[in-house]
Amino acid sequence: MTSVNRKLKRWPGWVLLGLAVVALLAVGATRDTGPRTPDERIEAISKRLACPICQGESVYESRNTASVQIREAIKQDVNDGIKSDEQIIQDIVVAYEGEELLVPTADGVEALAWALPAAAFVIGATGLGFAFRRWQQSARALGEATDDDYALVADAMANFDEHEDEPVPVRAEASDDADDA
Repeated sequence: MTSVNRKLKRWPGWVLLGLAVVALLAVGATRDTGPRTPDERIEAISKRLACPICQGESVYESRNTASVQIREAIKQDVNDGIKSDEQIIQDIVVAYEGEELLVPTADGVEALAWALPAAAFVIGATGLGFAFRRWQQSARALGEATDDDYALVADAMANFDEHEDEPVPVRAEASDDADDA
């Protein structure tokens, strides 16, 4: 009975620790790094947007005319200094009908794209930890191997070695009725 009480007292702490790790990962992923140079802002914004023409390329990588125009629009907005990075991205997404985001935003439903994998990892690691502990406890419950256990294994290995060169019998397959006809 005491082991059940001990287990019940321990698992909430691990759950809280896992939730704290997920929360810290979410905060760290969405944290702003502070002021940057205009060139760094232009580069960061253009890396977050997909080329509207090219498959799998960002606006930063692509040399397509559409990507060059988007980079120029980003440069103009950054140099004006009126809009934030998110506002610039939102304007481009609206202009190209929402197909340009390479990286999901960190708010709303799209935040799940960041939080769910981290939560799944924490839950999976916790589950594996519990499984390993349970396997270890069941192995301990079996006790130590005795001399009789070692003798039994040695006898089985010797018996296996004696019959190792003998051919393995193959089961005969039932013949098809189509072959008999």
